[in-house]
Amino acid sequence: MRAEFLGKDPESSEGESPTLFATDRTDRVTYIAQGWKVTDPQALADVGPVPDHETLIEIPEDVLKFYARRYMQEKGADN
Repeated sequence: MRAEFLGKDPESSEGESPTLFATDRTDRVTYIAQGWKVTDPQALADVGPVPDHETLIEIPEDVLKFYARRYMQEKGADN
């Protein structure tokens, strides 16, 4: 699996940027998100149990705009 850089949080300092990547999986469309590990006890309680092979990350809304941009480009290509 390869990961294609889509963009990073413009508000973060160098080396600490929440980032979004697209993968080239052929069985389904997936993304890799780099973000801040969620450690807030209330947030963890609100979410509930997380399987050992998963984790929760927090990413800024601005990073999700990279997903929206790619999604719209892909949908535009389909038409």
